[in-house]
Parts: sequence; structure tokens; C-alpha cells
Amino acid sequence: MTRTGTATETPIRRRPKNRKAQIARVAAEAFNERGYHAVGVDEIAATLGISGPALYRHYPSKYALLVHAANTAADALQAAADSALESANGSDPRDRLDRLIASLVETSIENRKVAGLYRWESRYLEGEDHTRIRDIFAHVTQSLAAPLRELRPELPAVDATTLSASALSVMGSISAHHTTLAMRRLDSLLRAACESVLFTTLPPAVPNDSANAAVTAPSTHGFAVTSKRELLINAAEKIFDRRGYHDSSIEEIGAAAGINASSVYRHFPSKADLLAAVFYRAGDRMAVATSAALAATGPGDALRALAESYLELSFRNPEVLTVYFAEIGNLPKNERANLRHVQRRHIEEWVNLLTAVRPELTAPEARFLVHAALGLVLDIGRLMRFDTRAESRARLHTLMMSVLLGN
Repeated sequence: MTRTGTATETPIRRRPKNRKAQIARVAAEAFNERGYHAVGVDEIAATLGISGPALYRHYPSKYALLVHAANTAADALQAAADSALESANGSDPRDRLDRLIASLVETSIENRKVAGLYRWESRYLEGEDHTRIRDIFAHVTQSLAAPLRELRPELPAVDATTLSASALSVMGSISAHHTTLAMRRLDSLLRAACESVLFTTLPPAVPNDSANAAVTAPSTHGFAVTSKRELLINAAEKIFDRRGYHDSSIEEIGAAAGINASSVYRHFPSKADLLAAVFYRAGDRMAVATSAALAATGPGDALRALAESYLELSFRNPEVLTVYFAEIGNLPKNERANLRHVQRRHIEEWVNLLTAVRPELTAPEARFLVHAALGLVLDIGRLMRFDTRAESRARLHTLMMSVLLGN
């Protein structure tokens, strides 16, 4: 009873007005961190302290959550570009480009925990949903390319597009790792890296038409693989890349390797073990290439050699790159931690070389630049369709070094 003699009432629990936005944010961060299929609806709901059915009142399916999350991340990028261009309406191309870079970098930093969605998880989007994300990325890329071509009229259209897409890759690379840096310094570092990329002079591009199809195919020289374990790993990396881990089966992988499903389990107890084997084999190859590159006479030469080695291995087996970024969240926690540790050791080799070449950089700053340079191999490699010709690799190597060394 209250002092006035009326009965106290039980407080009514009301849903937060922004519950739908909260759900979307939590889902986006989880998808970005661990991948679409590795995250369950009940897990998202539990993070917010609600039930699965309560979540479904806002989103009819997990796929609807992915669409919303990917669109939100892509829309933020487009809004940043359009707003910058509107504010710079009538100004000279240098001012427009500067405002675009500043706005896009700021947006990428603000949305760091979800910025990778449109890069990695769009593979799970269907039909028009996938097309919409692709069109937004193309729009933002051309927003950068337009003032760049005014400033650099000698640039071929393909170079302007490649350089602009590379700048966006540098910005998006911060979503692929957890290195921390003061906000102001990160903003300055990313702007400088984007500026360096956009004003890089690329080696001439070679047309990749049907007449040249034979030279773009990966090299098949060497001994035929006869080990059943190796055959399974080779088949798995291609099927995981084409179909995604979740939609691939042991039976399909075994058939591709010419091995029946029951025999597959003699080599790998589970599909997750097979996925881990794909990553560990790639790590072993990279370790060998790194050791060879570090034999160079100085840190600058070693850094260039390391970039060459990384490009050569990546273009030889581009499936591993896509599978690593998209599917590592499907590994058991301990395997995921082990592979992250292997990756960190590899990154630190780059960081040590880069800080030796550029002593003005702190280790965290160098780490951001290394991740940006490595991210280019996947993003621009896909744009190039992983064309294995030396001329194409030289263009990407030039981009990597422009990020690492600056102008």
C-alpha cells in the first residue's frame, strides 16, 4: 500500500524502442566476427537477453537479419560518399577527393565491427540482395574514381577503378583484425594510406580476353598428387570456396578426390578437421616462403620479397584466401585460436620489417598497414580474377608496396 492508500502496481516491462536496431547491430557484429553460418539466432537473442521467438517478431529469419546487416553496412558507405560529394558540390576535384576520403574513412572507423560484412558475407546473399550490395560498392568506387581522373587525366579508366577499389579495400581492412590505435591517429594513418594508393603509378595493364585465357590459368607443373590426404585437402579448399563450408559435405569432397566417404574419415575425423587442415597447409607454405624472403640482404628487399611470395602463393591457390576470411568462424574455438596465433606470428614478421624500413611507425601503426596490404591481395585479386600473369601480379605488388611504404 502507498501512503495514499492505493495498492502498488507491478512495473510494466516495456520493450526498448530501439530493440530492432539492437538486434541488427548484435547480429551484424557476430556475422562479421565469425561468419553467417557459425552464428545462431538463439545466440543473438541470448546476447540481448531475449528469446528466439521475441527476435523473430522483428526479423522473420536469420537470412533477413543478414540482408538487413549487409545493407546497413553498405548503405552507410554510400551515404558517406554521397554526403561528401554534396558538401563539395561545385568545388575543385582535389577538394572533392579529400572530402570523399575523409568521409569514407570516418564511416569505416565508426562501423569497424560490421564493415566487413559486405566484403565476406555477401557470398550468402541471394539474387537481388547480392546485386544491390555489388551495385552500391560500384557506385562508391566510381565516386572516388571520378575526381581522381580529373586530377590524373592520363589514367586509363581501368586504373582509376583499380586504385579507387584499392583505397576502399584499405579502409575496409580494419574490420579483419583487432589491433587498436587512437582514433585520431588511425584516421590520419588510413587517409595517408588511401592517398598513397590513389596516386600510385601502376604498371600497364594487359588485356585479359579470351585469346589470353591460357596464360591466366594457374600453373599445373610439378608431380601429380597421389597422397589421399593431400587430394582431400585440395578438393576441400575448392568446394569450400565454391559452395561455402556449411553447404559442403564430406561425401562431395570425397567424391571430388576419388575417395568414398567412409575412407575420408580415416584421414579427417570431421569436416571441421578438414577445414583446419586447409588452413594449416597454407600456413606451412607461407612459413617456408617467409623464411626464403627473410634471407634478403636488407629489410626493404626482404619486405618486397615477402610481398612477392605472398602474392605468388595467393594467386596459385586463391580459394584459400576466400575460405580463410569467410569460414574460419566455423572452426572449433581452440583451432580458431591456434590459427589466429599462426597468423599473428606471420604478421609480426611483416611488422618487424616495415618498422625497420620506416622507423617513424609504431608497431600498431605498421600492423594496420600490413593488414591493409594483405587485404588488397584478396579484394583486388578478386577484381583481377586472380590473373596469374606476371604483369597482373606486378600491378598488385605495386599497390601493396604503396600502402606499406607510402609516397
